[in-house]
Amino acid sequence: MKVTIFGTGYVGLVTGACLADAGHEVLCVDVNPAKVESLEQGEIPIFEPGLESMVVRNREEGRLRFTTDAGRGVGFGTLQFIAVGTPPDEDGSADMQYVLSVAATIGRHMDGYKLVVNKSTVPVGTADRVRATIIAELAGRGVEHDFDVCSNPEFLKEGAAIEDFTRGARIVVGTDSSKVRALMRECYGPYNWNHDKLIFMDVRSAELTKYAANAMLATKISFMNEMANLAERLGADIENVRLGIGSDPRIGYHFIYPGCGYGGSCFPKDVRALERIAHEVGYEARMLSAVEAVNNQQKSTLFSKLNKAFDGNLHGKTIAVWGLAFKPNTDDMREAPSRSLMESIWAAGGSVRAYDPEAANECVHLYGDIETLTLVERRMDALDGADALVICTEWKEFRVVDFSAIKSALRTPVVVDGRNIYEPDVVREAGLLYFAVGRGDSVKV
Repeated sequence: MKVTIFGTGYVGLVTGACLADAGHEVLCVDVNPAKVESLEQGEIPIFEPGLESMVVRNREEGRLRFTTDAGRGVGFGTLQFIAVGTPPDEDGSADMQYVLSVAATIGRHMDGYKLVVNKSTVPVGTADRVRATIIAELAGRGVEHDFDVCSNPEFLKEGAAIEDFTRGARIVVGTDSSKVRALMRECYGPYNWNHDKLIFMDVRSAELTKYAANAMLATKISFMNEMANLAERLGADIENVRLGIGSDPRIGYHFIYPGCGYGGSCFPKDVRALERIAHEVGYEARMLSAVEAVNNQQKSTLFSKLNKAFDGNLHGKTIAVWGLAFKPNTDDMREAPSRSLMESIWAAGGSVRAYDPEAANECVHLYGDIETLTLVERRMDALDGADALVICTEWKEFRVVDFSAIKSALRTPVVVDGRNIYEPDVVREAGLLYFAVGRGDSVKV
């Protein structure tokens, strides 16, 4: 099939590369000439395991192309994927200007049947707005062309996007058209051969499904963080609690790890957007409000524990930070807990020495060259002259360490673990104070 994808951000680039890798001819459209030029040279703007090699390979084999020419994009593919951003507006709602701009572009250039596929995370009712926008453009041209609009939300985890696309549990398509169902089956056929993963439903249900999925996962995280905070005050170990409840098959072990709060491009934005959608239809989504409130509070837990360890005086202290990205295997620092921590340290008069295997450039992009931030190339270099160590991201290379070497390197034997990756007894045996989330010295007995 010939497939056009509007947008070469995270979702668009992964979708385009994976569909090309399955044998489709794919043309990706972006408004940024510099970005398109880089992609044509095999340089990708994000870190995602396996993506760069997939882009380069399919580019060399002629199945994946990039362009700034929107008209060329509309003319190329029968399937027109919209995979542009829907950033939060001032009131928390999703900003639809980029989605509707693509819809207008399609209506302005189409000269035959097109299937318009909403891949972006969009509010319920967006398909109707996209359809109306295309109809208006066609009417302005004085022409009529047949087209369909369907919803095909993405379920990609940063750091595991290739695996999620190629081996994901489900492919959701919102449509009431048999023609659309046939075309989408053909599109996803290479990834649907083992068993039927396609779930067809009405468009509005598909649009809501994406928000509901992210909100449910965010709820599980906030719930466990609430339990961890309660465990600290009751003298319980949250890890034992996690094992106890996770063994119940009705609950399971997925997404019940406490920590320093969720971040990234999806969970915070989508919870707020769904809360706003509820407000617009006159429903008070109190659970969504609580999920967001707990998460916002949880992002301050690392600083609170650190501040307590130093009796409320961090002025002049140097803090080593391991991990800047909001999760492992990505360079994304959007709403990352590390940002809340570092900004609180700076406000208290301290400085930061930070290490992250992938997010250093993004950190420079966010904060520039400031005296109170030093980025280092190796994890142990962050401890040089540091008064304490704080772990914000559970990168694999942080899981096995020499605690005696950490103690020797630190001016004060303090470790604050925002991801609970160590056993408290092991850390304590090395002579370190160990503050974790619902574990270790954070627990009040």
